[in-house]
Amino acid sequence: MAGTAPPTARWSNWAGNQRGSATAILRPGSPSDVAEAVRATAAAGGRIRVAGSGHSFTAIALADDQRMELSELDTTVSVDVERRLVTVPAGMTLRTLNGLLARHRLALPNLGDIDAQTVAGAISTGTHGTGAAYGCLSTFVEALTLVTGTGEVLHCSADEHPDVFAAARVSLGALGVLVDVTLRCVDAFVLRAHERPAALADLLGELPTLVDAHDHVEFYWFPYTTRVQVKANDRVPTNDQPLPRWRGWLDDDFLSNTVFAGACRVGRAVPALAPGISAVSARALTERRYTGRSDRVFCTPRRVRFVEMEYGLPREALPEALTALRRIVDGLPFKVLFPVEVRFTAADDIWLSHGYGRDSAYIAVHQYVGMPYEPYFRAFEKVAAELGGRPHWGKLHYRGADSLSTAYPRFTDFQALRDRLDPNRVFTNPHLTHILGA
Repeated sequence: MAGTAPPTARWSNWAGNQRGSATAILRPGSPSDVAEAVRATAAAGGRIRVAGSGHSFTAIALADDQRMELSELDTTVSVDVERRLVTVPAGMTLRTLNGLLARHRLALPNLGDIDAQTVAGAISTGTHGTGAAYGCLSTFVEALTLVTGTGEVLHCSADEHPDVFAAARVSLGALGVLVDVTLRCVDAFVLRAHERPAALADLLGELPTLVDAHDHVEFYWFPYTTRVQVKANDRVPTNDQPLPRWRGWLDDDFLSNTVFAGACRVGRAVPALAPGISAVSARALTERRYTGRSDRVFCTPRRVRFVEMEYGLPREALPEALTALRRIVDGLPFKVLFPVEVRFTAADDIWLSHGYGRDSAYIAVHQYVGMPYEPYFRAFEKVAAELGGRPHWGKLHYRGADSLSTAYPRFTDFQALRDRLDPNRVFTNPHLTHILGA
């Protein structure tokens, strides 16, 4: 084992809403170290949870026994430019991966807007970007290596242990420890971004055409207004309109982080000002067009802390869900300070993916740290669940195994595989027991 930490080492996630202390911190240096630690833990009747960058809002990574960190895990980095395949340690961050790929003139086909997550954390929770033709990041996985709850090392792909592969690409860390991941990439590409304000009613009228016409579309609705900010990204051959550094700083650092953070603090102190703050925010971000390296367009800095719930819905349910959400926001006994984000993904075949078997629209609701949020999130969850929604595994939700089993057609298959791969429940914690069952 490469290293350990003090027995009361504390941990918290990025948002600060999940905190805990492990009895021991494991930092394996090799896959064999991982397997040895798992076997020893199983023999002692203990538990292990793997923690990544802490960008999940749920208690999914909280360890009530031992916490394993993969930052020192040394596995071979392999880049096959001709076949467009890359194999990396599961503990590598997406930011580091994006830099590695760029040096080899490769890129991931799609990304979300945050790149701080580890590869293992991102795929295990179903992290996604937006784009009608693209599934979550787990759909890019070609192979993976998993250490099971018995200490067995499995190399999985569509041809080798295909049932494990179908489940382990979105596994919630419940099947074992991912030690390396092979991802299918594409040639490096440039995106042309077009960001513009619009009226919500106008956008909803043109939305089906807009989503089909562009590679990647998302929008943000500003509560208490009828305004949205629309973002469309498309692949283009040349980086001929780079964003001036001053404009990037103004929009992405100063307005979207520094000024917005100050506005949120004011809104938290004086909630009655929230509608006015939202209206100003809706008009502060003006239209802009620019080009850039794909990952630099997809990913933006996020320094204002918040908590979040996100639901994947059948795409046709989006208008009804948004109508209900607007009523919920207007009827809350407190104010909402963050815009609502809407994105789109394609169907996939991964057992616990939110997009399993259907094209999806995602609605993400946020609240600034320190503000009340549970009544807001619960009210939205009720609407989303009734419309067939599936909660994002890394975002807050309140559903348990009984409710979730009806939302995922392969839920019982996943439970059976979990029984086989982790019969002693080495990789559990109270949160997993709640959402997957005992």
